[in-house]
Amino acid sequence: MKNNFRDAGLVVAVISLIITALVMLIFLYNASLEAFCVLAPVLCVTGGFTAAKLISVTRRNFQYFARIDSEIDRMERVSMNYMPLGIAIVDVNSRLVWYNKDFEERFTEEAVYGSSIEVITKLPLEKLLGKDGYYEIKYKNNYYRVYADAPTEQEAKNVFMIYFSDVTRIRTLEIEKKLSQPVVMIFVIDSYEELFGGSSESETAKITVQIDKLLEDFISETNGILRKYSRERFWAVVEERYVRSMIEDKVKILERAREIQVNDRINVTLSIGIGRTARTIAESADIARQALDMALGRGGDQAAIKTENGFEFYGGVSKGVERHTKVKTRIIANSLIEAVAQAEDVYIMGHRNSDLDAVGACVGLAGAIRRLGKNSYAVIDKGTTLSMRLYDYLYEKEKAYLFTSPAEAKENFGENSLLIIVDTHNPNIVDVPELLERADKVVVIDHHRKMINYIDKAMIFHHEPYASSACEMVTELLQYFGDAGKISSVQAEALLSGIMLDTKNFTLRTGVRTFEAAAALRKLGADTVNVKSLFAGTIETYRQKSELVASASVYRNCAIATADKVMQDMRTAAPQAADDLLGVADVKASFVIARTSGDEIAVNCRSLGAINVQLIAENLGGGGHQTMAGAQFRDSTIDEVYGKLKEAIDKYYESIST
Repeated sequence: MKNNFRDAGLVVAVISLIITALVMLIFLYNASLEAFCVLAPVLCVTGGFTAAKLISVTRRNFQYFARIDSEIDRMERVSMNYMPLGIAIVDVNSRLVWYNKDFEERFTEEAVYGSSIEVITKLPLEKLLGKDGYYEIKYKNNYYRVYADAPTEQEAKNVFMIYFSDVTRIRTLEIEKKLSQPVVMIFVIDSYEELFGGSSESETAKITVQIDKLLEDFISETNGILRKYSRERFWAVVEERYVRSMIEDKVKILERAREIQVNDRINVTLSIGIGRTARTIAESADIARQALDMALGRGGDQAAIKTENGFEFYGGVSKGVERHTKVKTRIIANSLIEAVAQAEDVYIMGHRNSDLDAVGACVGLAGAIRRLGKNSYAVIDKGTTLSMRLYDYLYEKEKAYLFTSPAEAKENFGENSLLIIVDTHNPNIVDVPELLERADKVVVIDHHRKMINYIDKAMIFHHEPYASSACEMVTELLQYFGDAGKISSVQAEALLSGIMLDTKNFTLRTGVRTFEAAAALRKLGADTVNVKSLFAGTIETYRQKSELVASASVYRNCAIATADKVMQDMRTAAPQAADDLLGVADVKASFVIARTSGDEIAVNCRSLGAINVQLIAENLGGGGHQTMAGAQFRDSTIDEVYGKLKEAIDKYYESIST
């Protein structure tokens, strides 16, 4: 049994104390006999008590360790002492009472009798004893598998044996295997046709050489390979260790790409799909394609990495380039006509709390499909829609023969019915989730930047993040419907109202195709004066909007307004207030936090493009696109949501500054 240095230190301290007391007594005797007579009995009693206590403690410790030592067979102790495995014996209080040479060499600093084993394991003894198998711990730079064993009553009482098996070499090999795992990366130059459409051959060659060199320099910093297999697409295979470095570097290659300009006016952007978490190169390539689709679906200029819980995104701070080609739209239109022809009837719905864009797209499609000879219905919940003025206008003009309620839709929806979802691709916010669950044939038409949680069972997924609105996308589709696309003027006005809402009267996200769609609707008889009247609000809505604007404060160039009182027109007033706040000087984004019901708080996010409010909304659990987004909270207070919003804004600024 080794000496307990803690007890030795205690003995030395007490002996030193007794010697000091004797010296003091001699000094007092020589200095003052009266003081000596008073203090001598006190010091003698104290010294005697201390010595007795020392003898008692030392005796108990000696007896305790002697008893433990006696419970370990001498031959077993000798064999365990020289085993190439760390072994320690602890008592019920997790204190070390014995350990072998291997343990002492590995845990030199903590190998002290009486110290707690939890200093090493970071786990309570009860947890070690209660696990079937082992725990793995890391101590300094080594890895150990820790086993616990409670001897039987015949072997020992109240002592437990802990084994430490060094698995550093195995763990190092596993880490190296993970770091050397090949990862497929796919790089795509965003909107290649639009980017170089007006450039000369020499300018195109000059820019493509810069892009090629950028990617070659990037791959040269790794031990990977790069191949260009089309004019705008590249493949690379690199080891996992370099992907981790790229992520830590916040995918700086996206910023370097934006420094390249075409004709000194348009910045080049890249989309990257990274195939991590794969077992084979083929599987990594499939995952990389999925990640690339997500990156492109969110507007490009970003890297998408698949994780166990979905996707992670880096970049996405620039505006998407508008696509001018309509080939995809024509193909989608033909496929949609075929799907309608094979269906018994068609139901069209938007998102929960439907706005003019969702209702307008429903009405426009329903009218065209009716002209194709199929029964079609726009599913509108009058209790939650934000577009009752449009609903009433259509009912007055056309007797609402296109509309049906959610209850009627659920009752009449059959096995051969076709479901079309517009203005959202998130299954959690569709107006009637039951229809989506029952539908076997689903079509999705949406312009919002793609989210991780999207409708994955759609037979047609028409997603165009460059479009201004769902109504713009529907208007383009109707132009390939032939005579069926010549909808009534009232239905055309419904579509135009959706475009005007999402573009803020042709101010935001407005491209050439937006004006072309508006012109097509004007030819169908859409009256802009009638459309403008659909945006008129009540005096109560205007009053609520004014109160929200007055309550706003500015935080890091973001105007934030709050309202904790539930009001009837708050769902309409809040987004209007967010729009108005963008007119304040030096305000780059606006946010309105408003209570829409007793347990629900909505956050309306707006910007003019300088700040990507979609990224901020996603940090809050919501989504949208670059200039218009939102999020919802339940069972929270306004102050809590306000604090989370400020944290999301801070996180956004950190992401674009690093």
